[in-house]
Amino acid sequence: MDLLVKLYDLPDSTVALKKLRKRGIEIRRALAPEKTLVSDWVRTTFTKAWANECEVAFCRLPITCFLTVDSGKLLGFACYDATCKGFFGPTGVDPDFRGTGVGAALLLATLSAMAADGYAYAIIGGVGPVAYYKKAVNAIEIPKSTPGIYRGMLA
Repeated sequence: MDLLVKLYDLPDSTVALKKLRKRGIEIRRALAPEKTLVSDWVRTTFTKAWANECEVAFCRLPITCFLTVDSGKLLGFACYDATCKGFFGPTGVDPDFRGTGVGAALLLATLSAMAADGYAYAIIGGVGPVAYYKKAVNAIEIPKSTPGIYRGMLA
């Protein structure tokens, strides 16, 4: 199922980002020289398909991949405009850091970048945790969106 997010009505991310900074955790746009490292981490931690989408995000200018970093250690990533323009994802957080606010702050930072790029809405395609996105960013379900753009994809 796909979800729709109003980018002009996002929750304020200031508090979440400040909390992470106090813990030494930074959220930032990826840099081109990090492409292989990030792609390899995504492939190892998640899936080859997500790594492929992440590599596409590195080919955009500006790069449409955001990272969560703690003292040089990659904790999470989020991409947009990877498979389709206006699509958020893929995104993932190191399993040891889930539930710590890292993912929510990364989500808001990336969606805010989409808004700054001129998008009014974002589509989150092929969502697993629907309830999470509904709560975090007031996402709504797009009726009849399954299997969506991923239908017929080679496995």
